[in-house]
Amino acid sequence: MCKPSTYTETTAGLEGVAQQLLTKIMFSLIKLPRVFTIKQVPQVFHEDSIISGYRHPHSSATDCILSLFHMTNETLNIWTHFLPSWYFLWKLVSVVLILTAWQESFTWPLVVYLVSCCIYPLLSSCAHTFSSMSAQARHICFFFDYGALSFYSLGSAMSYSAYVFPDKWVNNVFHRCYIPIAVLNTIVCTGTACYSRLGSPFRQYSPDAIKRLSEFQRPKFSKCLRVVAFAYPYLFDNIPLFYRVFLCVGEGCTDNDTNTLHCYHIALAFLTGFLFATHLPERLAPGSFDFIGHSHQLFHVCSVFATHFQMKAIEQDMMSRRTWLLENSIPITFANSIGAALFCVVVNLLIIILYSLPLLCRSLFLKKKHKK
Repeated sequence: MCKPSTYTETTAGLEGVAQQLLTKIMFSLIKLPRVFTIKQVPQVFHEDSIISGYRHPHSSATDCILSLFHMTNETLNIWTHFLPSWYFLWKLVSVVLILTAWQESFTWPLVVYLVSCCIYPLLSSCAHTFSSMSAQARHICFFFDYGALSFYSLGSAMSYSAYVFPDKWVNNVFHRCYIPIAVLNTIVCTGTACYSRLGSPFRQYSPDAIKRLSEFQRPKFSKCLRVVAFAYPYLFDNIPLFYRVFLCVGEGCTDNDTNTLHCYHIALAFLTGFLFATHLPERLAPGSFDFIGHSHQLFHVCSVFATHFQMKAIEQDMMSRRTWLLENSIPITFANSIGAALFCVVVNLLIIILYSLPLLCRSLFLKKKHKK
C-alpha cells in the first residue's frame, strides 16, 4: 500500500498536470489575432509615426474584442478611456441618487455635463475597439466619437453657464446668448469633424467613395480641420473661465479656492490639445512608442484627468455659489438644459447618419458585386 504522504503527492501532481492541460486547451481555443506592420495594412488605417501593432483590416467583432487582451497599438487607447467611463458613470449615479437631480432644475446642467462625461470616453473606447473591422467601419466609428466629443463641449458649456460664470458677467448679453451659441458650435463641430474624414457627403454616393475621402486625399488639411473643429468649441466654452481666472480684477470676479482646480483643468486641456496636434513623442522616434507611450494614449490620459479636475471645480462652484446664483443668474429651464441637449443629440445623430450612408451604400454595393 502507498503511504498517505505519497498518495497525496501523487494526487497533487496529477491535478497540476490536469490544470496545465486545461490551460493549454483553453489557449488553443482562444486564438489571439496577429498584428501587422504599417506596410501590411491599407493607408486608411495608418497612424502617424506608428510602425507596428496594427490589427487585421477586416477583423471580426470577436477579434476586435480579443484585441483588448493582447498588445496592439490600440490596446491602451481602449483601456485608457473605457475604465474612466465607469468612474464618470459612478459620479453620475451618485448625483442622480444623492442630490435627487430630477427634482430640482438647478442640478440639470450638472446632469447633462456628467452624461456627456460618460459618453465621450465610452464611445471613444468603442471606436478604437471596432475601427479595424473595415475601412467603412473605421470612419463610422470615429463619426460617433466626434459626435460624443462635441456633445461633451455642450455639457461643459451648460455647466459653465449655470455655475462658473464670473459674477460680473452673470445675466449680461453674452451670458444670455452663451447656450444658443454653444448649441450651434456643437452641431458645427460634429459636421466639420465628419467632413474632415469624408468630405462633402453629397458627393460621395458612389462605389468609389473611399477613393475621394478628404482624409485620404489631403491628410494634413484633414488633421488641421479636425483640430480646429474641436479647439474652437473648447475656446468658446472657456471664455468666461479664462476671464474669471486670468483677466478679471476687483469685485465680481468670483475669486475663490475653486480657481486652482480650474487652472489644473486648463493646463491639462492645453496639454491634451498639444499631444493630439503634434503626435509627440512618436514623431521623434517612429516605431519606439507603437505599443506604449504614444501621443494618443497620453492624450487620453490627460483628457481624463482634465475632465476630473473640471468636474471637481464645477461641483465646488455649484455648491459654494448656489444661493447667490439662484437669486441672480438666468433661470435654468428644460429648454436651456435638457431640452437643448436632446436637440443636439438628435441633430448629431442625423449628421452622423448623413455621413455614414455613403459608406454603407458602398459596402452593400461591393457585397452585391462579389455575389455576381
